[in-house]
Amino acid sequence: MKLGEYFTLEEMTHSQAATRAGIKNLPDKAQTLALTNLVVNVLDPLRKAVGRPVVVSSGFRSEQVNKLIGGSATSQHRFGEAADITIPGLANDEIVAAVKNAKLPFDQMIEEFGSWVHISYGPRHRREILRARTINGKTVYSPYT
Repeated sequence: MKLGEYFTLEEMTHSQAATRAGIKNLPDKAQTLALTNLVVNVLDPLRKAVGRPVVVSSGFRSEQVNKLIGGSATSQHRFGEAADITIPGLANDEIVAAVKNAKLPFDQMIEEFGSWVHISYGPRHRREILRARTINGKTVYSPYT
């Protein structure tokens, strides 16, 4: 099922952890609508803006999958509002800049650990940009500069 021009429900719900554990990672109707909104308003326009594929490493997470990977109970991934992405050939800082330059309507964007960018689209539209790092074994969030 296509959610937009470039993304399918399958790629937005794929989870290696769920597959290994034999867990189904299926969104309900509201979560599928939220995923569609994320794709149509953020991910598809980002792909067009950079002219490169956007790779989703983690999109929707069911409650069971979220617990399995140790995710926050309030994670926007749980509601279909977030995706962790990379773009081959672009550094995370370039992805953040591309989102900002394209003036995409994101809620929260987090450059995480130098490895991927978390981006969400939800009802708050905070346009909050953070950086996540591990310090003394704990994840610490700071304003993105």
